[in-house]
Amino acid sequence: MSDTLSFGDFVEKQRSGGYGRADDARYAYSADLAMLRGFSRVRPVEIAAATVVRMNKEFLRGTLLGSTVKVTERQFPSLYKLVAKCAATLQVPVPQVYVANSPVMNAFTFGTEDDSFIVLHSALVDAFSEKELLFVIGHETGHIQNKHVVYSTALVLLQRMAEMFVGPLILPAVVALNAWYRRAEITCDRAGLLCSQDLDSASRSFIKLAVGSKRLSDEVDMTEFLAQHDEGQGSMGRYMEAFSSHPYLPKRIKALQAFAESELYRTAIGQSGGSTIEQVDEKTSAIISMDGKESAT
Repeated sequence: MSDTLSFGDFVEKQRSGGYGRADDARYAYSADLAMLRGFSRVRPVEIAAATVVRMNKEFLRGTLLGSTVKVTERQFPSLYKLVAKCAATLQVPVPQVYVANSPVMNAFTFGTEDDSFIVLHSALVDAFSEKELLFVIGHETGHIQNKHVVYSTALVLLQRMAEMFVGPLILPAVVALNAWYRRAEITCDRAGLLCSQDLDSASRSFIKLAVGSKRLSDEVDMTEFLAQHDEGQGSMGRYMEAFSSHPYLPKRIKALQAFAESELYRTAIGQSGGSTIEQVDEKTSAIISMDGKESAT
């Protein structure tokens, strides 16, 4: 199978209801969709987010072009092949990717809906296997496919503003965007799994992010790591997650395990049966909730 899609192939797969449909990606977490639609209906929020991003986009792009290396077919061809493979799987155009010199294992997506780009830190590229990189690249491509980029970029910029001088004024907006982004991360973890088609590699990538060490990550026991989530359920500290843009990592692994049992994913890997996406969303909501009472929508 080719790692890239022609425009004709792309249009045909759009019509046939692939992952990249013109409306919502079929794998998307319903709570993410509900909150995203809510933001888009509040016109001042949408305008403010778009304005903040537009004001900073060219600055960010200029910084990237001057301090990172662009991934192309001639530069980092092995990475480009993975990016193209993820784009083909999710049936979206190949995104622009940059590699940044950083000792921190991280990846992120910035920009607008019309002009977005992915940044991979060099430490992550060095420490991750090919399957793990497919998961990460698929996750970031999922942000682009699901139209997360404006709000996620606005969240990062607002957080920086809060740290500098206007924290109390914008804290409510940051908390609201964090609540959405935690759900958006679940959607994009699913996109990553569809790209890597390897639940174990996807789960191990979270372990590497947690410890920041390739050597130590090999010594982590997955069962014990997941048990950390259960230990924290009786603690008031679990509510600090409300101020985080990402769900706690054990929750993300458990939510990904639930998606791996879906009919949609099982079909993607050539198996039959499985739960409906609605059943997976219901189970996922219970997993990521801080009080056990969260609704799927």
